[in-house]
Amino acid sequence: MFHSVSQFARAGAAALGILLLPQLTWAQAILKQDPVIKTMTEQVSAQELERLVRGLVSFETRHSLSTVKDKKKGIGAARNWAQTELEKAAALSNGRMTVTQDKYLVKADGRRIKEDVEMANVMATLKGTDPTDDRVFIVSGHIDSRNTDVMDAKGKAPGANDDGSGTAAVIELARVMAKQPFPATIIFVCVQGEEQGLYGARHLAERAKKENWNLVAMLNNDMIGNSFSDETNLKDNTRVRIFSEGVPAFETPEMTALRKSIGGENDSRSRQLARYMKEITARYVPQLEVVLNYRTDRFLRGGDHTPFSQAGFTAIRVCEMNENYRYQHQNVRTENGIAYGDFPEHVDFEYVRKNTAMNLATLANLALAPHAPENVGVLTSNLTNQTELKWEAPAKGERPAGYYVLMRETSSPMWEKKIYVEGTTTTLPYSKDNYFFAVQAVDAQGHESLPVVPRPIR
Repeated sequence: MFHSVSQFARAGAAALGILLLPQLTWAQAILKQDPVIKTMTEQVSAQELERLVRGLVSFETRHSLSTVKDKKKGIGAARNWAQTELEKAAALSNGRMTVTQDKYLVKADGRRIKEDVEMANVMATLKGTDPTDDRVFIVSGHIDSRNTDVMDAKGKAPGANDDGSGTAAVIELARVMAKQPFPATIIFVCVQGEEQGLYGARHLAERAKKENWNLVAMLNNDMIGNSFSDETNLKDNTRVRIFSEGVPAFETPEMTALRKSIGGENDSRSRQLARYMKEITARYVPQLEVVLNYRTDRFLRGGDHTPFSQAGFTAIRVCEMNENYRYQHQNVRTENGIAYGDFPEHVDFEYVRKNTAMNLATLANLALAPHAPENVGVLTSNLTNQTELKWEAPAKGERPAGYYVLMRETSSPMWEKKIYVEGTTTTLPYSKDNYFFAVQAVDAQGHESLPVVPRPIR
């Protein structure tokens, strides 16, 4: 049995608190909001984010090879400050959040690490309330900064946007979310060593792999505060880019064969996460549109999500729509009447607020959602113009209230239909030759898991 999403909406609107927007001539848009998540997004503060960014800038430089002994400047002082800020958040969590500096040794590499150095990721772990729920979600920003010369560990490198904006977002997320219980665990982390070679992210990804974390999603925020580009003079704080890999970096021969056979180049787990964030952002964050960028990162570049993708985890990068290269990786100076340097005055804190709220809504919806359905398959036994799907309820956690079967044309970047199903099978009058499908679990409050693309089964 299945219903169209509009039929399901009419039947359950009162029970699930669905908000129906005015009907448009071409479609009816449906927003189903959780009032708890909505309230949390409204608690994200542009003023608090600005305070945090200015606090980070006050250390003059946060270069990964800068001093760790000075109490007022350098990466050591910045890490300790971030730990203190996260501990303030932990004090609101009723003992569920713990804060640590996860230290690791980076060996000299003859390139950007001139001698062995100890680095540290500053981490706040908000433990899930369900002891049987082993899911983990990570949100990150990198705390280190740099000048034009990546080896300049002493010159001023304020790093307000790169990546003070992402680091401030992580700390603000911890502050707002610490008070709310989630069945799954969320880790808020300020990673070090990004500019020297993604060392902090690689350390954390390797740790997650070694310790067998059930890491469902990793959100990397790197430069989320600039809304005015140089050269093109574009001013835009209403759009944000999400980068996601198409062909997985960690692809086995079996995965390659399956991808080629079903045409799944645009349906990696990371791409499903990016689509999910776009949908959730439209639901909770006014005046912010997610632009899906079908690259792993910007042209020939990378970020802290990259080591997670390489380790086989689902990871994306959040980045401002338009970059300003007068302020990025620039020595502080004035040249030909132009001021260079990554200072707070160049950061749009309302834009940072919206991007932080986007992260919050995504993390909260995922952490409150049921586990994803298991063994999702599309039957291929018969030649037919219908599509028969089957799956199993998740083995862990609360049983879902139902499932959404997602559907889109093969040329569409986003899911176009959501069909509500209460059982674990459905037959749709649409050919699998012409559409892509996926299945996600949903609870009674409307929190959806990440979609799972079906595998061919007989």
